[in-house]
Amino acid sequence: MRTNQRWVLAGAILLVLPPLIVAMLTMSHWSRASSPSPVADIAKISVTIPPGNTAKAVNNSAVSFYKDVVPVLQRNCQGCHRPGEIAPMSFLDYKSTRPWAGLMKNAVLLRKMPPWFADPRYGKFANDRRLPEADLKTLVAWVDAGAPEGNPKEAPAPAKWTAGWKIGKPDLVFEMPNAFNVPASGILEYQYVVIPTGFTEDRWVQMTEMRPGNPAVVHHANAFLRPPGSQWMADARPGVVFLPSAAQSKSGIAGRDEYELLASYTPGMQPWMARPGAAKLVKAGSDIVLEIHYTPNGTATTDKTKFGLIFYKGQPERRELTMNTTNSDFEIPAGAPHYEVKSQYVLGSDSELVGTMPHMHLRGKDFSYKVVYPTGESSTLLYVPQYDFHWQLYYSFEKPVVMPKGTRIECTAHFDNSPNNPMNPDPTKNVRWGQQSWDEMMIGWFDISIPAKTDPGNLYRSQKSYNRFFSWLLWRR
Repeated sequence: MRTNQRWVLAGAILLVLPPLIVAMLTMSHWSRASSPSPVADIAKISVTIPPGNTAKAVNNSAVSFYKDVVPVLQRNCQGCHRPGEIAPMSFLDYKSTRPWAGLMKNAVLLRKMPPWFADPRYGKFANDRRLPEADLKTLVAWVDAGAPEGNPKEAPAPAKWTAGWKIGKPDLVFEMPNAFNVPASGILEYQYVVIPTGFTEDRWVQMTEMRPGNPAVVHHANAFLRPPGSQWMADARPGVVFLPSAAQSKSGIAGRDEYELLASYTPGMQPWMARPGAAKLVKAGSDIVLEIHYTPNGTATTDKTKFGLIFYKGQPERRELTMNTTNSDFEIPAGAPHYEVKSQYVLGSDSELVGTMPHMHLRGKDFSYKVVYPTGESSTLLYVPQYDFHWQLYYSFEKPVVMPKGTRIECTAHFDNSPNNPMNPDPTKNVRWGQQSWDEMMIGWFDISIPAKTDPGNLYRSQKSYNRFFSWLLWRR
């Protein structure tokens, strides 16, 4: 009888443990940080893979790590699963990969990895991170065969990485002049640092990447552009961490185009990369206003965040801008399982929509983007049915979406403030907009492309739009 009981217990453990470990893996970087902005497909910008490594399904008897699995890992996994990146384990060689074989199989079968949350019924995306079926079959066949090593001589050439950067070596790096001391506990408001660019001429930026010095305590970081003559945070001393008053935060906010978003960091987010022939503009004499949200984690530490730029070579044909449609006027009732919040933005000139990124906090449930054209026709471009605060992804459209003047972008979000939400900090409280993770936000980020010589101010002049720009700067009202 005791032998049977032991077998039953062992069977129960084998049944429960793999999904539990998968859940732990997918949430493992929660302690590293979180909050919003755009990105690009890591496989396209961060790694050079030798040609000829096309995916193919193989039978269990022939599959091996070096011949079949390494090409799959290079294409889909090593961008994060390597030393110094967000993943907790490395998949660069057999020794470091083999212990995780069973977990890998469960993760790919459950579609937990690579992370991708877009409903396939809506939109086609250039940076779709879903594992191709052939690659999935290869990984599963390898694990089912006992995860054999194979012949190292059959391995492809190692992928080439730039240490510390996914975009390759930046042309220019901006870094906080001094490290910021993060206490072990307490609530910290957003911190700001003004960094002069020193640019004596306009510069076009093709790629950006934000790198927290200490991801364990950086909830999010944003780099805004402050043009010459702006009075926004005029009292801030360059290079010194600055906590603005409410009045200082609001100064000049009416002109959204004054505060172009250049670079961002949130958990799960990859670097930003413009479309071919496009770039972001940094005007001569501009300053960087670096905004950082720190979340103490029980250990006193420091952070020195930096971000790198790769410049566009020549004159781009199109200019990309990061915009958003936000609703900060909501109150989610305690216990509400499906509370709806909407926002909209009406474009004031012809443009192209190139990508989107929804942002909510821990009660976020689902998020959708719909466009309504001046003709009355409409189309759902993105639906994220299971929003994950720990993987805030950017969705880059396979083809830019043409947006005639007067097109309306409508965002709809639902929040789960009930006890059934395991991430809910407190289902007994009403929840409003706020900076901290236990508060909520509703931001529909989107990237717009216009001809490089077009005045972007026209985008913001539609009288029909009731969007609030950068509401996180206004939340104290």
